[in-house]
Amino acid sequence: MRLKDHHQYTDDEFEELFKSFKLKPGLFSHEAHLRLAYIHIRKYGREQAELNMCEQIKGYAESLDVYDKFNKTVTIASVKAMDHYMKKATSRNFSDLMKEFPKLLTNFKDILGKHYGFNVFADKRAKQEFVEPDLLPF
Repeated sequence: MRLKDHHQYTDDEFEELFKSFKLKPGLFSHEAHLRLAYIHIRKYGREQAELNMCEQIKGYAESLDVYDKFNKTVTIASVKAMDHYMKKATSRNFSDLMKEFPKLLTNFKDILGKHYGFNVFADKRAKQEFVEPDLLPF
């Protein structure tokens, strides 16, 4: 069976594949990144999710010999944003949350742009360490 995307896996399978660096790179999309944050927040709480996501995404990128893609600020900010929307949501699963708040998928850069007055995606310092928002706290 050829898998099309991360939705073919249960949450536990997806989490384990990513954690063990066995997820095919083509399956780790922006949506998959948000789903991983969702899973970690539900299982471990926001603070531990931030730690887990940073460690695992950085490790995953390095396992692929990609050393310039990891961005600590974007990773932590995505967990904080996901936590915010999860608390507002009436939905009880990831797919429904994406339907309830489609801007997480389509306008994520705009969401972060409300918090950061600079390009957090390209900033060298933001890649290395978490930079607090300069416009609006999470």
